[in-house]
Amino acid sequence: MQFAQRLQPLQSNVFADMDQAKAKARAVGKEIIDLSLGSSDLPASEYVLSAIRESLSDSTTHGYLLFHGTQAFRQAAASWYSQKFGISVNPETEVLLLIGSQEGTAHLPLAVLNPGNFALLQDPGYPSHAGGVHLAGGQIYPMPLLAENEFLPVFEDIPVSVLEQARLMVLSYPHNPTSAIAPLSFFQKAVAFCRQHNLVLVHDFPYADLVFAGGTEVANPQSLAPSIFQADTSKELSIEFFSFSKSYNMGGFRVGYAIGNAELIRALRQVKAVIDFNQYRGILNGAIAALTASQENVKQVVAIFQQRRDTFIQALHRIGWQVPTPQATMYVWAKLPAPWTSNSMGFCTQLVAQTGVAAAPGAGFGKAGEGYVRFALVRESEVLETAVERMAGFLRNMV
Repeated sequence: MQFAQRLQPLQSNVFADMDQAKAKARAVGKEIIDLSLGSSDLPASEYVLSAIRESLSDSTTHGYLLFHGTQAFRQAAASWYSQKFGISVNPETEVLLLIGSQEGTAHLPLAVLNPGNFALLQDPGYPSHAGGVHLAGGQIYPMPLLAENEFLPVFEDIPVSVLEQARLMVLSYPHNPTSAIAPLSFFQKAVAFCRQHNLVLVHDFPYADLVFAGGTEVANPQSLAPSIFQADTSKELSIEFFSFSKSYNMGGFRVGYAIGNAELIRALRQVKAVIDFNQYRGILNGAIAALTASQENVKQVVAIFQQRRDTFIQALHRIGWQVPTPQATMYVWAKLPAPWTSNSMGFCTQLVAQTGVAAAPGAGFGKAGEGYVRFALVRESEVLETAVERMAGFLRNMV
């Protein structure tokens, strides 16, 4: 049987590779502490679940849901965004419901790229960003994110020959996997650069709320996690993707949405129309409840991940693994010690095989991720400390 050539770049995936390694460890009796996937272990709020439960007995929610049936959700999303960032949004032309934000990042290249066009992607970066470009027949130019540059790309290093064929730039801050944040001045520079080179600017923004500073929660998170539209104030060339997976612990519900330039929203809607409809309306009722309720539960989520971050970082420091304290996300991005500095996949597969602790290899996020490992803080603090104790023994045996 012959398959399309577009499948060739999709042979490897960091999460699928680690899923196989975890299965092997589990099969020989290892108790797995899974820190490899950024899937929150916290529950969705009761008022969200209640809205969904109430919808189940309403037969009018059981049918297909097309664009105009999502109006109440789009209005709630536009209102939430305007309250948070002080920027007005038209829910009819500038908001689009998505089946998780990953749908947007994967499908937008189909609307923007012609075969052979370049997309400028962060390296390391989230795998679905590259997958969508491959499916669209585009080429990828990786923008290296290095510690010495605070994990921000250097636009001046992009070759002119690439820019002549480029149509798209994808950014994401707070950043997965490095946990880096970017100031508004960086986004202003990015917008100017994209305007100069006629690029669509995508900002993947799932960690808009998961921002910390020092020992206390940030009172004004958008000061450390700006929206792209604080730089592209007229929505001239940008689109931003939001998710319910992190702030509201609704990863399995697959709810996301896009806000952006009306032409980009219309183009993405055209792609979406021939691929899928939308989620079950009851799930959207839960999402509306999440957006319109008090955001105190979100603050509690942020406080929990901050406390887990502190516990995990302190435990790593106690065993001699010096890792910077992240200011955002649910991740710790750790530079690997010798002899693993150029074999992050080997480190992760042996770590889970010998200790049951699963992490994500940096190389799975891109070439510039090699030499690092990503830990997701998706277990209780006591379990995180146990994970570090297991890793301490593993590291001692490697010396």
